[in-house]
Amino acid sequence: MSQELDAPLSGIVGDSPAMRKVYQLTRLVAPTRASVLIVGETGTGKELIARAIHRLSPRAEGPYVRVNCGALAESLLESELFGHVKGAFTGAIENKTGRFEAAHGGTIFLDEISTISLKLQSKLLRVLQEHEFERVGESRTIRVDPRVVAATNQFLEDEIDAGRFRDDLYYRLNVVPIYLPPLRERREDISALARFFLEKYSEENRRDPPPITAEAFKALQAHDWPGNVRELENTIERAVVLSHGQALTPEMLMPPGQDRRWRPARSRGGDLAALIQQLVRTGIQTIAANEGKLYDKLVGGVERELIEQVLQQCDNGQVKAAARPGINRNTLHKKVSDYSKPEAGSGTAGE
Repeated sequence: MSQELDAPLSGIVGDSPAMRKVYQLTRLVAPTRASVLIVGETGTGKELIARAIHRLSPRAEGPYVRVNCGALAESLLESELFGHVKGAFTGAIENKTGRFEAAHGGTIFLDEISTISLKLQSKLLRVLQEHEFERVGESRTIRVDPRVVAATNQFLEDEIDAGRFRDDLYYRLNVVPIYLPPLRERREDISALARFFLEKYSEENRRDPPPITAEAFKALQAHDWPGNVRELENTIERAVVLSHGQALTPEMLMPPGQDRRWRPARSRGGDLAALIQQLVRTGIQTIAANEGKLYDKLVGGVERELIEQVLQQCDNGQVKAAARPGINRNTLHKKVSDYSKPEAGSGTAGE
């Protein structure tokens, strides 16, 4: 039974342990009515999982409706989601059926859910709880029955802490969370993905698939893939188009005009400490080695400065910030908490 649940899904490439967990969760949740929140970086294939949930569900014969919530302004998104009546606003020259109404009996996929305004979040919560809403400019209540699958590349707990996302909506959406790992966390899938895209784009361009050199495969494995599977797909498509039948080399995989080699992938996990070690080695370490606790103080000072800068660049989003130095979010949270505490003996009486 377990082997059947975690077998690769149709149309999705990858047999790594991380992806097998995704397949298992997808198959377990698909037959139910539960809302699903798919979390993953840009380019990890969140919509592929949303489509698989719909395809494996009892609603497979019903409509599948996708909405990119981040692509529209608030006023347009409200009309897109819930529809409007003629004359509701300037430009509303006829009645419009909203996406929730169109998804009745099927599945609605809300991509980039974190970008929805607080006003619309309130209306969305009502749909999830009561299965009803009103079109823009109309008082008549419409009842609907869509299955909701949402996706985000943001850590919604951070958005809640920042006051940008309702916690009650989060709990309604996050009944079953599915985490899609970035490509750097499932490197064993890179070769299979590269071959898949090689065959796909060779066929589309009516060319024989070019061979890939061992060095090119090493380059693919070493790259950090910040754009994840989408970046790998674009890389292979470009290489097929420009190869003229020649074997693919690392140089042919690089974007045009890029003279330097691809950056090797940063290892993950304990790399923040390794990065700090590298920074302090150039002079500070020599002094600190003979000064006992001074070394730890200097390392801590540089580490604290680095964390503060990364958090500032990421608008204090700890998930995004943790990904840059390559540490776990819980570790980052603990370090932020530790550094926010005053050092023993640093306070004065009455503070």
